[in-house]
Amino acid sequence: MTPLRLVFLGSDPIALPALEWLAGEGGALARPVAVFTQPDRPAGRGMAIRPNAIKAWALDHKLPVLQPERLGAAERAALQDLRPDLALVMAYGRILSEEFIGVPRIATVNLHASLLPKYRGASPIQCSIASGERESGVSLMRIVRRLDAGPVADSQSVEIGPLDTALDLEEKLAAACVPLLARALPSLAAGNLNFTDQDDGKASYCRRLTKGDGVLDFAASGEALAARINGLFPWPGCSAEFAGTWVRVGLADLAPGAARPTGVPAGSVLGPDAEGLLVACGSGVLRLRRLQRPGGRMLGAGDFLRGFPVAPGTVLPSLEMPPLVGAEPFR
Repeated sequence: MTPLRLVFLGSDPIALPALEWLAGEGGALARPVAVFTQPDRPAGRGMAIRPNAIKAWALDHKLPVLQPERLGAAERAALQDLRPDLALVMAYGRILSEEFIGVPRIATVNLHASLLPKYRGASPIQCSIASGERESGVSLMRIVRRLDAGPVADSQSVEIGPLDTALDLEEKLAAACVPLLARALPSLAAGNLNFTDQDDGKASYCRRLTKGDGVLDFAASGEALAARINGLFPWPGCSAEFAGTWVRVGLADLAPGAARPTGVPAGSVLGPDAEGLLVACGSGVLRLRRLQRPGGRMLGAGDFLRGFPVAPGTVLPSLEMPPLVGAEPFR
């Protein structure tokens, strides 16, 4: 078959494996002809203006790049000039109008990083882990004007391991886009890919994260705290106050078989074990595996404690953890 003319809209490196596949083996099914992505922004410690990973990939592959601040009539006309059969969206960060969505000959579809209808919204990767899920995935859906509510054609599941951070899960989901597209594109081209409406009654919504989400309430269970720490790494990251010094926590788990001592307050440091620093929680014992002092590097707990001793009995203050997921979209 003649490859579909595909326009990609996205701004996040999670889409790079799918784009690499489309530029190679998948090009027999669909061939990228242009990329829409966010304008260049300041990034890194020096806050220099630099292209995002999607723009850099497109330039390497000699593809036209469009970086509008908004999608208006001129941008819709530019899309029409590209004569796309298909528009593929992933982590673009722009709301598409009905007129823009309707330009491609076949469809405008979105790769969303959750098993819809769970975790609609801005932070599905982080919230899947922080909510204690053991499975996530990528869903292929038609775009509608409601938040991630379009009908779904197919999905590709991945396992969430007990020590997976958001960075680890993002890599798994990025890779999962390839087999999902390989299955769906032939049917899309033939016009017989079936889309099924989501069950809105099972939907949940996650919001855009902020630095304020990285606080910890040690009255919660050790399991819940480990999930939140891992889900919010590397950004915004969770921290706790160790005797006046805010220490970043990069990885944690529930210490297996460790019993929470009676009579000690939640947040009490119990001391190290072979793999981390143990902290009493509302239920169970949390093991902090990776720690980072201000201005330092993220280290395994053993290396960290050699340069930053923490006395057993130290109590880490608790702060209320803002909810990340709700039954309705966050305003």
